[in-house]
Amino acid sequence: MTSTLKSLRALSDPTRLRIVALLEKDELSVNELQEITRLGQSRISTHLGLLADCELVKSRREGKRTFYRLNPLADSVASEFIQLAIRGAKELAEHNGDQINLKRILARRREQAQVFFNQVAGRFDRVYGPGRSWEAFGHLLLRILPPLVVADLGAGEGLLSELLARRCKKVIAVDNSEKIVAFGAAKAKKNGLKNLEFRLGDLQTPPVEPGSVDLVILSQALHHAADPAAALASAAKLLKPHGQLLLLDLLAHKFEKARELYGDRWLGFAESDLHRWLEAAGFKKIEISVVAREEQPPHFQTILAVGEK
Repeated sequence: MTSTLKSLRALSDPTRLRIVALLEKDELSVNELQEITRLGQSRISTHLGLLADCELVKSRREGKRTFYRLNPLADSVASEFIQLAIRGAKELAEHNGDQINLKRILARRREQAQVFFNQVAGRFDRVYGPGRSWEAFGHLLLRILPPLVVADLGAGEGLLSELLARRCKKVIAVDNSEKIVAFGAAKAKKNGLKNLEFRLGDLQTPPVEPGSVDLVILSQALHHAADPAAALASAAKLLKPHGQLLLLDLLAHKFEKARELYGDRWLGFAESDLHRWLEAAGFKKIEISVVAREEQPPHFQTILAVGEK
């Protein structure tokens, strides 16, 4: 088969068009391509191998990782094919999401602090150390919080709200269940937490004064919202200038039983959707990353999203 026919065959697959369009911006590792596209590692490696065989992409090793880029020495015919592939990729339904995820991945790569944290987190549970636990670290980190005014939306019985109230200036815990709000309020009173207030309300119209809080937290709550984008827009309105939103939720999954078992409206979220909704709500300095993965099936993964008003 001639090189022209090999290249045409290599670029006849939509996934390979996506990969070529992503490599136009920067070189990427297999793991980064996997995180951007949400495709399996072996599948991506196979596609990269076909593109490399046609000399449309090149690779280089850096430690244990291999990075891929478009061939900078491609001849005129190959270069023309690459440009056609990039144009074709823009017509795919996945293109916009890929580009949002690419932007997020490249921004995270520049954050060396994030890389360091991942290395530390990866080592944390490998060797037992007496008295060393995430619970203990959580209490330690709470001590460095400034005296913030916090809105904990979708707070449930208020476990997180209680912890925050022991340090923050004021915590407003919002939930849509009268029984849970009553239970949380009674428990806060019993524990002497006068700066913890429970309020009845939903995520789309939280009963909190606009521009009155320093921090909004949505911890495993957004997947219960009727309209997640509207909930994030409402959260933005509650914040003071330069206030922050912290969101913990599930990465998009296919465990349908979650609707019945946990009352979930949404089966998690794609990072690209969260990024788009946060931008539309007016947030800046957006960072989104997967911070945990459960060992047991269905292997739920947890996303941390951060944005500043």
